[in-house]
Amino acid sequence: MSLSRRQLLHSSAWFGAGYALSPSLDFWADFKRRFHIGACDWSLGKSANIEAFALAKNIGLQGIQVNLGNLANDLHLRKAEVQAQYLAASKNTGVKISSLAISELNNVPYKSDPRTEQWVSDSIDVARAFGVKVVLLAFFVKNDLRNDPAGIAEVIQRLKKVAPKAERAGVTLGIESYLTAEEHLHIMREVGSPAIKVFYDFRNAADAGNDIYQELKTLGKTNICELHMKENRLLLDKGTIDWPRVATALREIGYRGDHWMQIEWAKPDGDDVVTAYQHNLAYLKGLFQ
Repeated sequence: MSLSRRQLLHSSAWFGAGYALSPSLDFWADFKRRFHIGACDWSLGKSANIEAFALAKNIGLQGIQVNLGNLANDLHLRKAEVQAQYLAASKNTGVKISSLAISELNNVPYKSDPRTEQWVSDSIDVARAFGVKVVLLAFFVKNDLRNDPAGIAEVIQRLKKVAPKAERAGVTLGIESYLTAEEHLHIMREVGSPAIKVFYDFRNAADAGNDIYQELKTLGKTNICELHMKENRLLLDKGTIDWPRVATALREIGYRGDHWMQIEWAKPDGDDVVTAYQHNLAYLKGLFQ
């Protein structure tokens, strides 16, 4: 899908700035190799549903971030037979499993419910089975950590216990929340493990009142494991986030993460999901590929 003249001018301006900062003529090729573009299965309307692979292939996505499951199916990706089905679907469609997420933590809080400790531990095993590097831990709704020092303290203690297992497996547990960069860094310092990082969502940070461009500098390239590219119920280029500036900021801090960015909730109500996500995919390719 073609980009508008305005979008192309933005991309061209960013390219010129990035090229000027590049130490070599291989800058653009190197930057392109850094990022793969996927989408969250729940944003495609296929949460914890194997049909997400065929839909992602139709859109042209390179991968999908898959939800571990929910209470109704006992977080079914923990089952070997379900994992085999997902691996077969990935192979058949050519769509990679880019990362995992435990969305049910929003309803059954990691900060308080004892069941969730086993879920997070098991998610590391699932990540190893899929050969992925990142598991998103969601901290919203009932699991929100804002103005909850007791909840943060409990999360730190739980992460301390599970982090060594994640380290041995080469898996990163990514915290996605409304907390500030400084608050995220506090949790990471207290846990004291390289397996705990931030899963950065630009829209969530902006909605929380945080300066996303300053936060990228504060967190730096080593403390962010993966990215959500989101404009709630809007196409990416129709919202308020300055994505060309985001691209510049990521380039300036030398960000790499696990090389994946995921499109999330970037479709107007009533729009066709394939058309909307093909538009978003083309827009991000114009900026990052």
